[in-house]
Amino acid sequence: MEKTEDTWVLRGLNADDPLRIKTAGEALDLINEWGFLPYFRGSVPGFSLEERTLAEDWWTGDPQRDPWEWRRVIADSRKAAYGKFFQNKSAFISLEWFPAFAAMRRNGFSFDDRWEDGKASYREKRIMDLFAERNEWLAPQLKQRAGFGAGGEKNFAGTVTGLEMKTYLTVKDFRQRLNSKGFPFGWHVSVYATPESLWGEEFITSACDEDPEEIKEKILSKAQSLFPDASRKELEILLIR
Repeated sequence: MEKTEDTWVLRGLNADDPLRIKTAGEALDLINEWGFLPYFRGSVPGFSLEERTLAEDWWTGDPQRDPWEWRRVIADSRKAAYGKFFQNKSAFISLEWFPAFAAMRRNGFSFDDRWEDGKASYREKRIMDLFAERNEWLAPQLKQRAGFGAGGEKNFAGTVTGLEMKTYLTVKDFRQRLNSKGFPFGWHVSVYATPESLWGEEFITSACDEDPEEIKEKILSKAQSLFPDASRKELEILLIR
């Protein structure tokens, strides 16, 4: 997705293109085939969900054909991980590959270990401590309870994104908030959870004994097989850093 003057422009396929993704199910098939899939167009041509869909279908609000709605469908299915995983931007990672990314990004550190070793920020800890109280938090509730906002801590969005990039948090679902009478209102907002609460600690840490550098090479090799014209540097910037 590119911004031209004041307009966002999507780069998709023609309606009759055989490579076009038409449903959330087909999107999940592609995620599982490739292993990892950025949401929007980036530096590697063709390596995004945006570029495999019809631009006119976006933001129609129809979950049957709107690719933006598919993040809700796929996240809620628990069949792939969704969050800001690549360059602080939205992406999917298949369950087959998520433990590898967790092992590489965490480099053997649980969040508590990272905090004790001085590698986590106070803002990150304020957020992560809340997941000991419950398994999931709506974004506005998490922000408030962690002490962000007016007169409190700054950069809630950036702190959460950093935790997603390190694979300590993921988006479980999108829901509306409830008013005082229990009725939903407003936009759907992110529901955050730890990957361990969704798929189990044993599964998430199943690749933790592998060397992070070897995992990095596996990821880059897979990406290079999908996009042989992309340079190693381009793929490394997109997927690793």
